[in-house]
Amino acid sequence: MIQVTANIFLSEDELEEHFIRAPGPGGQNVNKVATAVHLRFDAVNCPALSAGVLQRLRRLAGSRMTQAGIIILNASSHRSQERNRADAKDRLFAMIREAATPPKHRRATKPSLGAKRRRMDSKSKRGNLKKTRGSVGSHD
Repeated sequence: MIQVTANIFLSEDELEEHFIRAPGPGGQNVNKVATAVHLRFDAVNCPALSAGVLQRLRRLAGSRMTQAGIIILNASSHRSQERNRADAKDRLFAMIREAATPPKHRRATKPSLGAKRRRMDSKSKRGNLKKTRGSVGSHD
């Protein structure tokens, strides 16, 4: 069991990893060893994720989540398979952690009476300044 948050635990068999050949750094190693990781996580069928977390996760994942609710992450930035594997898992867990925190409820506020007065005073001062600017005519 992998602890993602205090309430969310994932089983190792819920994560499906495939190793593929990676583009990028590695020299001749790239042509010989499958170092890139293709990580799949079935978020819809995961019992640890509630409906609210799943909804926020769907919005966060964007195009990385399929219509069936499977999150697919590719990691190929490192030369070793282990580092790419850890990178993919870290990115998935960070996404789940972010989705697990509910958004803060915004409380509607109104500007204070003093703030309204200051705003109206500055507007009237600006308007008076513009009124004093007259058009320049010919004074023959």
